[in-house]
Amino acid sequence: MYAAVVEQFGQAPVWQQFPEPEPAPGEVIVDVVAAGLHPRVRSQAAGSHYMSEGALPLIPGVDAIGRFPDGSLRYFVASSDTRGTMAERVAADPRASIVLPDGADPVAVAAGANPVMSSWVALRRRIDFAPGSRVLVLGATGASGNAAVQVARHLGASSVIASGRNATRLEQLRGLGADTVISLTDPDAVGEAAADVDAVVDYVWGRPAADVMRSLVTARQDRGRRLDWIAIGSTAGQEAPVPSAALRASGLRIVGSGQGSVGRAAFIEELPGIVAAIADKTVSIDVQPAPLDDVEALWAGRAPTSGRVVFTAADR
Repeated sequence: MYAAVVEQFGQAPVWQQFPEPEPAPGEVIVDVVAAGLHPRVRSQAAGSHYMSEGALPLIPGVDAIGRFPDGSLRYFVASSDTRGTMAERVAADPRASIVLPDGADPVAVAAGANPVMSSWVALRRRIDFAPGSRVLVLGATGASGNAAVQVARHLGASSVIASGRNATRLEQLRGLGADTVISLTDPDAVGEAAADVDAVVDYVWGRPAADVMRSLVTARQDRGRRLDWIAIGSTAGQEAPVPSAALRASGLRIVGSGQGSVGRAAFIEELPGIVAAIADKTVSIDVQPAPLDDVEALWAGRAPTSGRVVFTAADR
């Protein structure tokens, strides 16, 4: 079979022949239909993700839509960090999959499940999120942040504030559930605007997050009221200089959400709701489909300017 193969960390995968997958007990061989090129996939291929096994060669890809032996079309999560989903065929565990609803667009689900999952699981599994809560999304102009605005609203948020650096994309979020949009170039203004939120979904971290945190805590009328800060991404840096006073003098609680802090079983339990929300377009992600054998060219920087790239099989 053919697969996208990474022979050296930091280099683009090459579409080449590769040995057929060998299923472990409980796994089946699946024909890949569509696989998303998520930031998590790039860090997997670079060996830089905190869950990386550090082994080569590897096939990138953390999830996909596949045709299972019973003929069903399913979204599934890869079983291995080194034998991913960007291949003609993969070994998959049916217990980590869900059948797509009738009429669902497999490419849309492949594009959306990973970014939607990040905020969905964070809000449902890492904090006590209640309908009527007020939410701030930091880094809202990326695909995951864009989805987080929609997810927060879908899960019952009474108001959503979206903050990011891309002014054009920020304005577009007004039509996707954001009540207020504000540029992240002014962290003090973000903190003041979000002074009454109950939860922060943070894809930024780094200095900008720390600056917003300081401003937000200072601006709260009731500093002792609970404030859940969920760190999901780190586009602005792996380390943030969190002021100790923000923790001592407020109800701030910082938690992370991702592989490790949330178990595999919990992710799988959330799949039906996630896939259903994408299938019925409650949550939408811009998509740029491309053939799987174009993976090397798109990986090297000739990707579309917008939308999540989804690699598709030629005969899907």
